[in-house]
Amino acid sequence: MTQQNNPPRHSPCIAFLGIGLMGAPMAARLLEAGYRVTVWNRTAAKTAALVAAGAIPAATPAAAVGAADLIITMLDAGPVVADVIAAATAAIKPGALVIDMSSTRQDEALALHTTLATHGIACLDAPVSGGVLGAQAGSLAIMVGGAVADFERARTVLQVLGRPTLVGGAGSGQVAKLCNQLIVGATLNVIAEALLLAQAAGADPVAVRQALRGGFAESRLLEVHGQRMLDRDFRAGGQVRSQAKDMDNILVAAANAGISLPLAALVQAGYRALPATLAGADQSAILLGLEQANPGLRLGRRDDQLS
Repeated sequence: MTQQNNPPRHSPCIAFLGIGLMGAPMAARLLEAGYRVTVWNRTAAKTAALVAAGAIPAATPAAAVGAADLIITMLDAGPVVADVIAAATAAIKPGALVIDMSSTRQDEALALHTTLATHGIACLDAPVSGGVLGAQAGSLAIMVGGAVADFERARTVLQVLGRPTLVGGAGSGQVAKLCNQLIVGATLNVIAEALLLAQAAGADPVAVRQALRGGFAESRLLEVHGQRMLDRDFRAGGQVRSQAKDMDNILVAAANAGISLPLAALVQAGYRALPATLAGADQSAILLGLEQANPGLRLGRRDDQLS
C-alpha cells in the first residue's frame, strides 16, 4: 500500500467503523488518498494492516468519532448500525456527517436519519455495489440517499471509493441497493441454470458462455460470476448470507410499497435453501443449490473452492 504524503487541502478527518471484507479495502483507499483515518472494528485484530499503513486505531466507536468530520459505517446489518451509532452518538462533534455504507432496510435507514437528526447530526445512506474487487479498485457503485448539501460535502471522499450518485432523499440509497441486489440475485440464478442446461444438453458450457459474450445476454455478472461457476471458485466475494439478507429486505420493501415481486420470492427461497455451511461462500454458490436439485448433474470437473 502506497500512502500519499500530501493529503487533500482542507481534508476532513474520517472515522471508519467496520473493517470487514469491504471495509478494509475501502479504508485502505482513503489512507492511500492521504486522508487521516481512524478505524474501529469489533474484532480489533482486523484493523492491524490498516494501522500499519497509518490509520489511527480506536478501542470503541465513541473514541473513533470524537475528532471526525465524516463518519463512515460499513457493518453487517441495520441493527448493528443502530447499535454502533448509539454507542458513538454522544461523542460525535457538531457539524459532523454520518455516511452509512452498509446494506440495510429502507425503514432502518429512515430511522437512522431521524435518530441522528434529533441530535443535530446529518446523515447519508450510501450502500455500495461492486464487491471486494470494486472496493480495492475504487470503482464501487455508490447509491446515496439524503440531502443535496450533505451529498456535496461527501462527494470528494466518496469519489475515492467509486462512483457516487444521489438517487433521492433519506432512505433512497437503500432502495437503489435493493433494486441492484434483486437484479444480481435473479441474474446469478439464471446464469447457473443456463450453464447447467448447456452441460446437461450436451454443449460445452465454457464455449456457451463465450458465445454469449457480446450478445444481449452479456453482463458483468456473466463475465465474473459465470467464470466463477465454471471454475467452481466459491471463495467469498459477496457472501451468500449477505445476498439472502438482501433478498429478505427486498421483500420487506415490496410489502411496505404494496407490490408483489414473485421472482424475488423465488430467489429468496433459493438462497434460504442453501445449507448453513455455505453462508460465507460467494453468492455464486447458488449453483450448488441448483445442482442439489438436479442429482447427478455437476458443472465441470474441478474441485470446489470454498472460503
